[in-house]
Amino acid sequence: MSKETMHIGYLPDERPPIWKLLFYALQQVIVMFPATVAVALITGFQVSTTIFASGLATLCFILITGKKIPLYYGSSFSYLTAVISLMTSKSITEKLSPEALTQLNSWLDGATSVMPAEAISYAQFGIIMSGFISIAAGLLIRYFGKHSIEKVLPASITGSIAMVIGLTLAANALGDAAPKIGAEGITGTGWVWVVSLATLLSTILFSRYLKGFLGQLPLLLGAAVGTVTAALIYAFGGADMNLFRTIPTEAIESSLWSLGPLSVPAFTLPKYSLEAMLAIMPIAIATIPESTAHIYQLDIYVNNLARKKGVNGKYNLAQYLDRNLIGDGICDMVSGFVGGPAGTNYGENISTMAITKVFSIPVLAVAAIIAMVISFFTPLIQGIYAIPLAVIGGLEVYLFGAIAAQGIAIMIDKKVDMFSARNIAVISTIMIIGLGGQYAFGGNIPFFGMDVPCIAGAAIFGILLNLLLGIGKKEEAAPTDAA
Repeated sequence: MSKETMHIGYLPDERPPIWKLLFYALQQVIVMFPATVAVALITGFQVSTTIFASGLATLCFILITGKKIPLYYGSSFSYLTAVISLMTSKSITEKLSPEALTQLNSWLDGATSVMPAEAISYAQFGIIMSGFISIAAGLLIRYFGKHSIEKVLPASITGSIAMVIGLTLAANALGDAAPKIGAEGITGTGWVWVVSLATLLSTILFSRYLKGFLGQLPLLLGAAVGTVTAALIYAFGGADMNLFRTIPTEAIESSLWSLGPLSVPAFTLPKYSLEAMLAIMPIAIATIPESTAHIYQLDIYVNNLARKKGVNGKYNLAQYLDRNLIGDGICDMVSGFVGGPAGTNYGENISTMAITKVFSIPVLAVAAIIAMVISFFTPLIQGIYAIPLAVIGGLEVYLFGAIAAQGIAIMIDKKVDMFSARNIAVISTIMIIGLGGQYAFGGNIPFFGMDVPCIAGAAIFGILLNLLLGIGKKEEAAPTDAA
């Protein structure tokens, strides 16, 4: 093969020279970093543990899928509502020690950026159990074909759930954009909006107008603009205008071992909680369409490069859809077991591979190792925790709205019939139960002595209603799977 052909790009089973490999791997880490860290900051999970879990889960995904699928696993925003609602439910707060409850209330009030380890442990159990949803979807596709999943989880359900997830977080986004931590200083003025709006507008402009590699980093660049804005206000306004957060002692003291600038991430073990399982497990339903779309998107990119390199027909990634979903589920379990949030494969990393034409699995494996290594670097973690809450809030306004918009996109892409009585019934009940449960009951709906998480309740009700309304309906013959 000529050097000219080699320079076109790298296919999944090809490995660049070592110096290029390290550069490409670092690039993948930078791309995944903003979203993965943002999830940790919003949910109160340990940042260092979240970064480590992302790398570890990616390595596991590569091995589980037989080194066939070049995807990076990162934390998912879809689970935010479920985790936050869970932490406000009596079923969890009653189990916590007085010290942990005090820290949890401080986190809910925005006074600290880390949840107590006890609370994270209960959430971990729900995250681990959520992995079974993706695994079940993968097995369903493996044995009954990829069209079978659409009978149980049509776009009318997955799209509606995604919309509810985004919209139920609206209050959290605006609350963080204008934090009320104390009644004095900048949080008692309108200047806090300058920081959150600078973050929001710059992030939107970056995502709209930046191209190439920088176009993959709107969250990172937007957060940088917001942080610089906060620093300028602090510099000219003095101590009373300081929005930067103090580094939570829990983030350092909970480390298993520290030496100078290095600290082992704060790993925690899961604790059984039926409430956590009910709250978090159904959310995996919303990540299945996204993960499915990613594998088809990747298949197109890889095969286009394969044709240019003269190896057409060798890479059929679409046939590994079942492995992809099973891998996603197992990665949720791996991440949840060590104390990281639930996640999914990242579209940002796919776009970066498409731009650079580097789909090399060795590159992603090295990226995962780099992520695990930097999770031990204390100064970096401390710097992340110091980011003003108003900056995070500015990002949330954009991110949470994007999640809701993605739900609409799912239904448009799948051409959901909005004049169908069945679809209208399913979509409307999911939306009202999910949103009404959040704003009328604080996220947990009282039902026969139980606190039912609003999104989980909406998802379960929507699935059952869809199956009920499908009784007696003659299904059209599904096309035969190619795999």
